[in-house]
Amino acid sequence: MRSARLSLLVLTLFAGTGLAQAQAQAPQAESSADAAARAQCGGDFSAFLDGVRSEALQRGLSQGAVDRAVADMRLNEKVLKRDRAQGVFAQTWREFAGRMINGDRLDKGRANLKKHAATFAEVEAQTGVPAEVITAFWGLETDYGAVLGDFETLPALATLAHDCRRPQLFRPHLMAAIEIVDRGYLAPEEMVGAWAGEIGMTQLLPEEYVEFGTDGDGNGRIDLRRDVADVLFTTGKYIQSLGWQRGEPWLEAVRVPDDFPFDRAALVNKEPRSEYAALGVTKADGSPLESDGETAALVLPMGRGGPAFLAFRNFDIYLQWNKSLVYSLTAAYFATRVGGAEPVDMGNPQPGLSVEETKALQQRLAQLGYDVGKVDGILGENTRAAVRQEQLRRGIPADGWPTPDLLAAL
Repeated sequence: MRSARLSLLVLTLFAGTGLAQAQAQAPQAESSADAAARAQCGGDFSAFLDGVRSEALQRGLSQGAVDRAVADMRLNEKVLKRDRAQGVFAQTWREFAGRMINGDRLDKGRANLKKHAATFAEVEAQTGVPAEVITAFWGLETDYGAVLGDFETLPALATLAHDCRRPQLFRPHLMAAIEIVDRGYLAPEEMVGAWAGEIGMTQLLPEEYVEFGTDGDGNGRIDLRRDVADVLFTTGKYIQSLGWQRGEPWLEAVRVPDDFPFDRAALVNKEPRSEYAALGVTKADGSPLESDGETAALVLPMGRGGPAFLAFRNFDIYLQWNKSLVYSLTAAYFATRVGGAEPVDMGNPQPGLSVEETKALQQRLAQLGYDVGKVDGILGENTRAAVRQEQLRRGIPADGWPTPDLLAAL
């Protein structure tokens, strides 16, 4: 299971700004494995490592690999500081996408499509995942391998598994990291990446590395830090595992009429494309929308005054990669641009709210009886749904975009 996160490149670009990932996972019943991980967190670190060594050997990993990996494990306070300092986006989608999808990154992406065309064709034949989809993640996560991170993976994962905040998430990845050493994919000293344990050009977590790792170039090892073919095949197989539907779209920029029933613009509301066409939605260039049964949600990241997209069921895969709508929509839009789509019209949206203003909005909505989930400053689907309901109650277009005027009225 992937935690919601920002890419390593995003964290690097926004270092010192207080921007980081939103850890917004739904509560789940604790499994026996999760309970065991929680029971073994905290306390003396040497005793914790003894438990890690014992579990790894019980899993059948070799003594030599376990000894080498455990010898590399130590506590890293910088990792804990990163984990505790996580915040939320303080930028609109227009600001974020505008910064991340620049001309240089687009040019490099298109050049990589041509350079690795044969490999991409094989990957798509096997997995159904288009080249531009993989390329967009490759570009956003590490700028095509230029920003791989400088945190030692084994110490980072040991620190997070020992810490009692989320050991059930990180202990399995710690075991998988030892398995990577055991399989000879990477030596402990080669395992360097993001602070939360992601490794390689598309920043996969160790369990994903082990489960989907593919030797794309046939050299006998799987190296997601240096071997592009390994990266492309492995990433394609991982995306396929999330439920990617071969031959189906993921995102389409559209134009929405002023009289559209905006309360129907929500990720949870999927309707046939023919229904949107009947309501006056057109392609971004004003040409008619296909009137077919392909289901999609209408997404207005900055309300009715900003850009508009139809998000098809393959878009759900982006939200599994990263639960942040701002990141996921950026990645999906980037893939369309790498594939040749024209830039979307950013429109003239009303100003949004800051993180603190969003918290104040959530508090007031909760007082009015709406379920906004945690008051955290994250403009998630619960908060957008509550905003839509309050907009409907007040007789204003219910596009789910909170504005300073709405906050002041509340």
